[in-house]
Amino acid sequence: MSAKDNDRSCTIFISDDVKLGKDVKLFGFNNLYGCSVRDGTQIGTFVEIQKKASIGKKCKISSHTFICEGVNIGNGCFIGYGVIFINDKFPKAINQDGKKQTDDDWSCINTTIEDNVSIGSGAIILCGVTIGKNATIGAGAVVTKDVNENEVVAGVPVRLINTYIVEKAHHLSGIFTMVR
Repeated sequence: MSAKDNDRSCTIFISDDVKLGKDVKLFGFNNLYGCSVRDGTQIGTFVEIQKKASIGKKCKISSHTFICEGVNIGNGCFIGYGVIFINDKFPKAINQDGKKQTDDDWSCINTTIEDNVSIGSGAIILCGVTIGKNATIGAGAVVTKDVNENEVVAGVPVRLINTYIVEKAHHLSGIFTMVR
Protein backbone atom coordinates (compact mmCIF):
# COMPACT_ATOMS: atom_id res chain seq x y z
CA MET A 1 0.00 0.00 0.00
CA SER A 2 1.27 3.46 -0.78
CA ALA A 3 0.02 7.01 -1.08
CA LYS A 4 1.71 9.79 -2.98
CA ASP A 5 4.97 10.33 -1.12
CA ASN A 6 5.05 14.10 -1.72
CA ASP A 7 1.50 14.84 -0.61
CA ARG A 8 1.23 14.62 3.17
CA SER A 9 -2.24 16.25 3.14
CA CYS A 10 -3.92 13.17 1.62
CA THR A 11 -6.38 11.33 3.80
CA ILE A 12 -6.84 7.63 3.30
CA PHE A 13 -9.26 5.78 5.56
CA ILE A 14 -8.69 2.03 5.64
CA SER A 15 -10.51 0.12 8.36
CA ASP A 16 -8.85 -2.79 10.14
CA ASP A 17 -11.05 -5.33 8.32
CA VAL A 18 -9.75 -4.47 4.82
CA LYS A 19 -7.63 -7.12 3.09
CA LEU A 20 -4.98 -5.45 0.91
CA GLY A 21 -2.77 -7.50 -1.39
CA LYS A 22 0.86 -6.85 -2.24
CA ASP A 23 1.77 -3.65 -4.12
CA VAL A 24 -1.68 -2.05 -3.92
CA LYS A 25 -1.40 1.68 -4.70
CA LEU A 26 -3.78 4.25 -3.20
CA PHE A 27 -3.85 7.90 -4.27
CA GLY A 28 -5.39 9.84 -1.41
CA PHE A 29 -8.84 10.65 -0.07
CA ASN A 30 -9.99 7.03 -0.21
CA ASN A 31 -12.50 5.26 2.03
CA LEU A 32 -12.15 1.48 2.23
CA TYR A 33 -13.89 -0.73 4.76
CA GLY A 34 -14.62 -4.46 4.97
CA CYS A 35 -13.44 -5.05 1.39
CA SER A 36 -10.71 -7.02 -0.34
CA VAL A 37 -8.23 -5.55 -2.84
CA ARG A 38 -5.78 -8.00 -4.42
CA ASP A 39 -2.17 -7.65 -5.58
CA GLY A 40 -1.02 -4.90 -7.90
CA THR A 41 -4.28 -2.94 -8.02
CA GLN A 42 -4.23 0.84 -8.28
CA ILE A 43 -7.00 2.94 -6.69
CA GLY A 44 -7.36 6.58 -7.69
CA THR A 45 -8.34 9.57 -5.58
CA PHE A 46 -11.85 9.91 -4.05
CA VAL A 47 -12.78 6.22 -4.32
CA GLU A 48 -15.02 4.44 -1.83
CA ILE A 49 -15.07 0.65 -1.60
CA GLN A 50 -17.62 -0.76 0.84
CA LYS A 51 -17.79 -3.91 2.92
CA LYS A 52 -18.20 -7.24 1.15
CA ALA A 53 -16.85 -5.83 -2.13
CA SER A 54 -13.81 -7.41 -3.78
CA ILE A 55 -11.34 -6.17 -6.37
CA GLY A 56 -9.09 -8.60 -8.25
CA LYS A 57 -5.41 -8.45 -9.16
CA LYS A 58 -3.87 -5.78 -11.40
CA CYS A 59 -6.99 -3.63 -11.68
CA LYS A 60 -7.11 0.12 -12.19
CA ILE A 61 -9.91 1.90 -10.34
CA SER A 62 -10.06 5.54 -11.49
CA SER A 63 -10.95 8.51 -9.29
CA HIS A 64 -14.44 9.39 -8.04
CA THR A 65 -15.68 5.79 -8.32
CA PHE A 66 -18.14 4.19 -5.89
CA ILE A 67 -17.97 0.41 -5.40
CA CYS A 68 -20.71 -0.70 -3.04
CA GLU A 69 -21.31 -3.82 -1.00
CA GLY A 70 -21.82 -6.94 -3.09
CA VAL A 71 -19.70 -5.90 -6.10
CA ASN A 72 -17.07 -8.43 -7.15
CA ILE A 73 -14.54 -7.26 -9.75
CA GLY A 74 -12.25 -9.80 -11.44
CA ASN A 75 -8.59 -9.53 -12.38
CA GLY A 76 -7.16 -7.03 -14.86
CA CYS A 77 -10.22 -4.77 -14.97
CA PHE A 78 -10.26 -1.07 -15.81
CA ILE A 79 -12.90 1.04 -14.06
CA GLY A 80 -13.08 4.57 -15.48
CA TYR A 81 -13.60 7.89 -13.70
CA GLY A 82 -16.84 8.34 -11.78
CA VAL A 83 -18.26 4.84 -12.27
CA ILE A 84 -21.15 4.07 -9.90
CA PHE A 85 -22.27 0.61 -8.85
CA ILE A 86 -25.73 0.10 -7.30
CA ASN A 87 -26.74 -2.78 -4.99
CA ASP A 88 -30.43 -2.17 -4.22
CA LYS A 89 -33.33 -2.06 -6.70
CA PHE A 90 -35.69 -0.26 -4.33
CA PRO A 91 -33.63 1.98 -2.01
CA LYS A 92 -35.45 3.66 0.87
CA ALA A 93 -34.31 5.76 3.81
CA ILE A 94 -37.18 4.80 6.13
CA ASN A 95 -39.56 1.90 6.69
CA GLN A 96 -43.35 2.15 6.36
CA ASP A 97 -43.54 2.93 10.08
CA GLY A 98 -41.30 5.99 9.56
CA LYS A 99 -38.25 4.51 11.31
CA LYS A 100 -34.83 4.72 9.69
CA GLN A 101 -33.91 1.55 7.78
CA THR A 102 -31.14 -0.72 9.07
CA ASP A 103 -29.13 -3.47 7.37
CA ASP A 104 -31.92 -5.89 8.30
CA ASP A 105 -34.50 -3.95 6.25
CA TRP A 106 -33.07 -4.49 2.77
CA SER A 107 -31.33 -7.12 0.64
CA CYS A 108 -28.02 -6.51 -1.09
CA ILE A 109 -28.12 -7.67 -4.71
CA ASN A 110 -24.67 -8.76 -5.92
CA THR A 111 -22.97 -7.71 -9.16
CA THR A 112 -20.17 -9.64 -10.89
CA ILE A 113 -17.54 -8.11 -13.14
CA GLU A 114 -15.46 -10.89 -14.71
CA ASP A 115 -11.77 -10.68 -15.72
CA ASN A 116 -10.35 -8.08 -18.13
CA VAL A 117 -13.48 -5.93 -18.31
CA SER A 118 -13.18 -2.25 -19.23
CA ILE A 119 -15.86 0.15 -17.94
CA GLY A 120 -15.87 3.69 -19.34
CA SER A 121 -16.10 6.87 -17.29
CA GLY A 122 -19.46 7.84 -15.87
CA ALA A 123 -21.06 4.43 -16.39
CA ILE A 124 -23.73 3.25 -13.96
CA ILE A 125 -23.94 -0.47 -13.23
CA LEU A 126 -27.26 -1.56 -11.74
CA CYS A 127 -27.35 -4.46 -9.30
CA GLY A 128 -27.78 -8.11 -10.15
CA VAL A 129 -25.89 -8.04 -13.45
CA THR A 130 -22.89 -10.01 -14.65
CA ILE A 131 -20.46 -8.42 -17.08
CA GLY A 132 -18.57 -11.18 -18.91
CA LYS A 133 -14.83 -11.53 -19.53
CA ASN A 134 -13.21 -9.03 -21.90
CA ALA A 135 -16.39 -6.95 -22.23
CA THR A 136 -16.21 -3.20 -22.81
CA ILE A 137 -18.79 -0.78 -21.40
CA GLY A 138 -18.94 2.63 -23.10
CA ALA A 139 -18.59 5.90 -21.20
CA GLY A 140 -21.87 7.14 -19.71
CA ALA A 141 -23.61 3.79 -20.26
CA VAL A 142 -26.31 2.46 -17.95
CA VAL A 143 -26.01 -1.31 -17.57
CA THR A 144 -29.40 -2.81 -16.66
CA LYS A 145 -28.85 -6.39 -17.85
CA ASP A 146 -26.07 -8.95 -18.25
CA VAL A 147 -23.31 -8.28 -20.79
CA ASN A 148 -21.79 -11.36 -22.43
CA GLU A 149 -18.09 -12.14 -22.83
CA ASN A 150 -16.27 -10.04 -25.45
CA GLU A 151 -19.22 -7.70 -26.07
CA VAL A 152 -18.91 -3.97 -26.53
CA VAL A 153 -21.99 -2.14 -25.25
CA ALA A 154 -22.95 1.53 -24.91
CA GLY A 155 -25.98 3.75 -24.41
CA VAL A 156 -28.84 4.29 -21.99
CA PRO A 157 -29.79 1.53 -21.46
CA VAL A 158 -26.88 -0.35 -23.04
CA ARG A 159 -27.20 -1.99 -26.40
CA LEU A 160 -24.77 -4.21 -28.28
CA ILE A 161 -22.29 -2.30 -30.44
CA ASN A 162 -19.85 -5.07 -31.35
CA THR A 163 -18.51 -8.48 -30.33
CA TYR A 164 -14.83 -9.39 -30.30
CA ILE A 165 -13.26 -12.80 -30.67
CA VAL A 166 -10.26 -13.43 -28.47
CA GLU A 167 -7.46 -14.37 -30.84
CA LYS A 168 -5.30 -16.12 -28.27
CA ALA A 169 -6.50 -18.35 -25.47
CA HIS A 170 -3.92 -16.99 -23.03
CA HIS A 171 -2.51 -13.55 -22.45
CA LEU A 172 0.85 -11.99 -21.69
CA SER A 173 1.08 -9.23 -19.08
CA GLY A 174 -2.71 -8.96 -18.91
CA ILE A 175 -3.15 -7.82 -22.52
CA PHE A 176 -5.38 -9.76 -24.90
CA THR A 177 -5.14 -9.56 -28.68
CA MET A 178 -8.66 -9.17 -30.03
CA VAL A 179 -10.02 -9.14 -33.57
CA ARG A 180 -13.41 -8.15 -34.90
